[in-house]
Amino acid sequence: MATFSSVTRQHVLQALAEHDSRGADEFLATYGFTPDPVHRLTHEGSTYDAPAVLGVAHRYATGRLATPDDFRSGMDTALAILRRRGFEVSGPAPVAPRAAATRTPRAPRAPRTPS
Repeated sequence: MATFSSVTRQHVLQALAEHDSRGADEFLATYGFTPDPVHRLTHEGSTYDAPAVLGVAHRYATGRLATPDDFRSGMDTALAILRRRGFEVSGPAPVAPRAAATRTPRAPRAPRTPS
């Protein structure tokens, strides 16, 4: 699995520029991605396939393309990287861990009196 911590904003901008020069269909086909209508990156009024852009940005950062398989178990983490780099990303919001239920202690019951 790819880690995306080495990807900078500049790497993402390089991937966006390549996307723009190739066009969406060729960009996706070149790198083996299929369109992802859910996870979108918006930059300067244009929308892009977020996983594909991040995968190519990873190639600019490390020399190794992050493939679609690299996103299967960590899409939320990958999208968070894009957000931390200042990009607007749409898609399902990450699910926050549920807080443990807190129980309010009840007052002890008064003993029953025989009738």
